Order: sequence, then structure tokens, then C-alpha cells
Amino acid sequence: MSTIAFYDQHSHDFFESTVNADVSELYQAFVAQLPSNARVLDAGCGSGRDSKAFIQLGFNVTAIDASAELAKAASDYIGQHVTVCTFDEIDTSLQFDGIWACASLLHVEASALPNTFEILANSLVNGGVFYCSFKYGDQERIHNGRFFTDANESLLEQWIQQTGLMIKQTWVTTDVRSGRENEKWLNAILIKTLK
Repeated sequence: MSTIAFYDQHSHDFFESTVNADVSELYQAFVAQLPSNARVLDAGCGSGRDSKAFIQLGFNVTAIDASAELAKAASDYIGQHVTVCTFDEIDTSLQFDGIWACASLLHVEASALPNTFEILANSLVNGGVFYCSFKYGDQERIHNGRFFTDANESLLEQWIQQTGLMIKQTWVTTDVRSGRENEKWLNAILIKTLK
């Protein structure tokens, strides 16, 4: 089963387990870089939890997800349409001040991540801010029916080399969901610079 099929099949459980997870601390470094009324792409929005928070902060949010079932649930939750597409199907004519990719790029194979980062970077304005998070590590693996690419600081640096993105800061957090306290996450704020 593909990762997208997993999310289609388990969309209700995934929605319920993530929609109320408090990740508001993660927003601070991202939001601090954004102009007011910023255009934000929530890339792989899942339950729509973060999209809703950004809408409430007054940002103009475009949300996408590769799972049609999750996109449907997120659309209902945030009260606006969520586009069903993968990262490489993004409408590159759209330009954003910020891209939020919370626990979504980790489902892309490591060999494809440089290209995925480049596609997303092309959707960012110069000086735009890009948040991403990965489970901390250096492996590719299948876990509970889903594919994961883990990341550390040096892997992230390699993936973004040719993209016009630079790392502004990285930090490691623990999972906020109950029973997941031993899971570590790499968080990163990237900035789009002129290529």
C-alpha cells in the first residue's frame, strides 16, 4: 500500500490524532519572518490544524494534501477548499511569502528531495520563509504502512544545496502527542535567497 493510500484509508484516525496536537511553539520562528497578510502555502496540510491557525492569524492560506480523504476532512475543518496534489504537481505560477511543510516532506524519498525542495523554493518569493520538519535520523524506512525519510542537519543541507534556500535555524523537539515523547523531530527555518 502506498503512503497516500494509507492516509486515504486511515484519514479519520489520523485527523483525530493530530488535529488537537499543540504545536503552536513551532509557529513562532515561522510567523516572525512573515509580513502581515502573508500568502502561506501549507504543503501537506494533513488535518488542516496549522492552516486553521494561520487563517486565524490573518494570513492568506493555500492548503494542499496528496490524500483526497484528508483534504476533504481538512476542507471541512478550515472552511475552505484544500487542493489535492503532490508536491511536484504544485501550481508554480503561485507565489508565496511562506511555505509550511510540517511532517510532510518526510514521505518523499531522499533521492527525490532535492527536486522537491527546488519545486517548492520556486514557489517562494525572494526572502520568503520555509518551515519543514522531519523525524530525526538518517534512514529511509517503512513504518506502520507508510514510507519515511528521516533527516539530520547535514542531510538537510545536502538536499537544499542547489535550490536557492539557505538554513536560517534548526532545532530538535520531542513529539507532542501522548505516547510519542521518545520521538525526536528536526525542525528547520529556511530562507529563499537569490540563486
